[in-house]
Amino acid sequence: MTNFDFSPLYRTTVGFDHLSTLLDNIHRSDRAANSYPPYNIELINDNRYQITMAVSGFQSDELDIKSEKQTLTVKGQKHPDKNTRNYLHQGIAGRNFERKFQLADHIEIVGAQLANGLLHIDLAREIPDAMKPKTIPITEGKGRLVGLSTKDAAA
Repeated sequence: MTNFDFSPLYRTTVGFDHLSTLLDNIHRSDRAANSYPPYNIELINDNRYQITMAVSGFQSDELDIKSEKQTLTVKGQKHPDKNTRNYLHQGIAGRNFERKFQLADHIEIVGAQLANGLLHIDLAREIPDAMKPKTIPITEGKGRLVGLSTKDAAA
């Protein structure tokens, strides 16, 4: 099933028009992408995530991580091997790759580490202060009426 009906969602939400397009793009790119390199996505806590990619054989200068318009792109570009090797079996994939991840609103890349052939990318949800819940104070007594001057409100 590749078609989704979002009409119930549109009746009770505002501003999620792009959701159907986002899901279509993810579905389309997921079918086109291969499985190299393998990766894990881990939920560390409510607002922290970690993507771990198996990039054995890559050095840090052969990897590139970019974030643009809610898309995280990880590229691996191997330097040409100066040594001519005569493999009897080559099972370690050292080919170039590009892997993209769609990020939700307010997800920021905190850092990245390469250790033991694994690339760890740390992400965090950074909700802006304007988006955080706030308490609205309620005043007691006579309030100001909109459109009236102070004299008119007192009358």
